[in-house]
Amino acid sequence: MKWKARNILNEHCFFDCHGGVSKGIFAGMNVSPKGCDSKEELWENLNIAAGYLGLSKDRLALLNQGVSAKVFYIDKPTSFELTGDGMVTDRADIILALRTADCAPILLEDAKNGIVAVAHAGWRGALGGVIENTVDLMLRKGAILHNIAAAVGPCIGRESYEVDEFFHQQFLQKNAKFDKYFYNKKAEKFLFDLEKFCVDRLNACGVDKVEAAGLDTYKLSDDYYSFRRFTHQRIVKENGGFATQLSAIVLRR
Repeated sequence: MKWKARNILNEHCFFDCHGGVSKGIFAGMNVSPKGCDSKEELWENLNIAAGYLGLSKDRLALLNQGVSAKVFYIDKPTSFELTGDGMVTDRADIILALRTADCAPILLEDAKNGIVAVAHAGWRGALGGVIENTVDLMLRKGAILHNIAAAVGPCIGRESYEVDEFFHQQFLQKNAKFDKYFYNKKAEKFLFDLEKFCVDRLNACGVDKVEAAGLDTYKLSDDYYSFRRFTHQRIVKENGGFATQLSAIVLRR
């Protein structure tokens, strides 16, 4: 169930868990350094993904991802040498790549001016401004706002994302209007719509060409890795790691 957005013109893909060399509980195309694969298997999976985009793994730009709003301009491939959650480039043939397993992967482009970007939007990063910072860096590198198109890839869906009152309050403290992203409010438990929050953050930046996958990584267990699902199944605790899928975009001249 690889997904490609119709509004993104540059070569890109939101990969699923199929087609790689990983074995066992994370069988498929796991690209997490925290998974159970060997380094050789990890890099073979990354090479398979890069090949799908017409390049090799030595053209990948990969971050040490976290929950930050830090965004980097990338002018050459990099392998886990920078710590942050967003990247922007105007250089051709560099694959900007994200790893997710419930967080929202966001790919962006200004196809006319030759700029592409990625943002890793978990709830902390999205609330902290990773989307806004990514768009801002694109503009500072020459993108024009009305040219920017964005796609929000497979992530945990609203019906699968139960959160507590502490989580809820962090959003309300930022902006009381963010209450609209919480549903089924009862017994201090809520359902949170991460995808909608990300789409609206993009719109608030002035990006109006946005497509969302509408694919729930938690529910689609045959096609996507999910950190929350692995946690509920005790896989994370018992194996000390988890699997992630890749999302990537590359600028072509």
